[in-house]
Amino acid sequence: QVQLVQTGGGLVQAGDSLRLSCKAQGRTRGTYRWAWFRQAPGKEREFVAALTWNNPTPYYKESLKDRFVISRDDASDTLFLDISTLEPEDTAVYYCTDADIDYGVRADRPEGYDYWGQGTQVTVSS
Repeated sequence: QVQLVQTGGGLVQAGDSLRLSCKAQGRTRGTYRWAWFRQAPGKEREFVAALTWNNPTPYYKESLKDRFVISRDDASDTLFLDISTLEPEDTAVYYCTDADIDYGVRADRPEGYDYWGQGTQVTVSS
């Protein structure tokens, strides 16, 4: 069983930068897609960014693409999300996720993923 273990997050000031990490444990097969979502209090889970194994170009939520960077280290099977110029509106619980296969679902849909990290809180103060 794959487990995604997240680190990073915390309380930061507006304008700061932050890196979130997500390390996979127990993986025995390849992965089709990796992604980050976030969920603010009282709101639905929101897509942030995704990487697909056969596409070197990341896919971002349009409104976030200038400040968010998704990347991955193959050697350690770790996914990263770098966030710059944080805003109070970025306050949310951030989740990493991945999919074993292509379920024919858009990358920005949470139902297209198999495994989820435990979530990490990011709080941005103004």
